[in-house]
Amino acid sequence: MVRLNKYLSDAGVCSRREADRLIEAGRVTVDGKRAVTGMKVEPGQEVRLGKKVIGGRRERIVLAVNKPVGIICTEEQRERKSIIRYLDYPERITYAGRLDKDSEGLLIMTNDGDLINKMMRARYRHEKEYKVTADKPLTEEFLKQMAEGVRIRDTEKGLDVVTRPCRVEKLGKYTFSIVLTQGLNRQIRRMCETLGYGVRRLIRVRIMNVRLGGLKPGAVRKLTEQELTGLYEQIEERQDAGTGRDTE
Repeated sequence: MVRLNKYLSDAGVCSRREADRLIEAGRVTVDGKRAVTGMKVEPGQEVRLGKKVIGGRRERIVLAVNKPVGIICTEEQRERKSIIRYLDYPERITYAGRLDKDSEGLLIMTNDGDLINKMMRARYRHEKEYKVTADKPLTEEFLKQMAEGVRIRDTEKGLDVVTRPCRVEKLGKYTFSIVLTQGLNRQIRRMCETLGYGVRRLIRVRIMNVRLGGLKPGAVRKLTEQELTGLYEQIEERQDAGTGRDTE
């Protein structure tokens, strides 16, 4: 026997916390009867969410990947340098937030569609941290403007937006860290270009509570239970707060 909320979570429907909400709302039935919070189910029982029958355990895969420069975040099968073909993972997974071809660092890849959808909703303002190397010495004015927000214009793409205020910290003569809560296409590169700087290297080092750490370029690891718990908790906290799509 297994608790119903764990059954739903293991089936890839949602987190345990969200499962409890669905049960309390009367949206879950077991053998045709309304489920109750805390109940357990046995093999062979029919569990439904609304009219949809929920199958048994499906392994939830959530990976940390260090994407190398030159690899492209796309599911286009004809693209030889796609991240999907590069990893050639035995289960079907995809990315929860892109990195552009010239950037490197942390990707979260998963078979949990609900996780992907929630991570890619810009209104939740999930934090993503980057380490950036510029092509000339950093000035205090540059760092100040990056932190306060930069107006990005691209007439060809119809883009005219001021970026959200963010945290910026100088790490060295040419390097700085930046924490974004939005994901405009090539946002950091566009911000730097607007202020007269080029980007020599851009590495994503953190997504929410998950850090790149010592993961080598091209390497893959499964998230720890602690990381998974923290990731889902942060997503649900942001969702509760009521706070798009990630493409940087």
